[in-house]
Amino acid sequence: STSNVYVVPSATTTVVIGLVLANINTTAVTAEVELVSDTSGGGRAATNGTSFLVKDVTIPAGSSLEILSGGKVILETTDAIRIDCSVADKLSGTLSIMEIT
Repeated sequence: STSNVYVVPSATTTVVIGLVLANINTTAVTAEVELVSDTSGGGRAATNGTSFLVKDVTIPAGSSLEILSGGKVILETTDAIRIDCSVADKLSGTLSIMEIT
């Protein structure tokens, strides 16, 4: 099932600097990362909707995947980053952010 990794607090804008996902399973897993927005403005394509940062990407056993390498994503209050994995509890991740209050 999809899990919220981060939800932007009230009166905050967040810059997502990076996200690394590591497969801690003994076999390959499939993952997806979603940006869920319920705010308007900011020039994002998925205002008031969901956009995928990666979808159905395979991560081999014992490997990691860097998302947003060199890119940044701006989130507004109540926007969320969600992750889903084909095998429950088999992804470990690190999210790098900068909050502007």
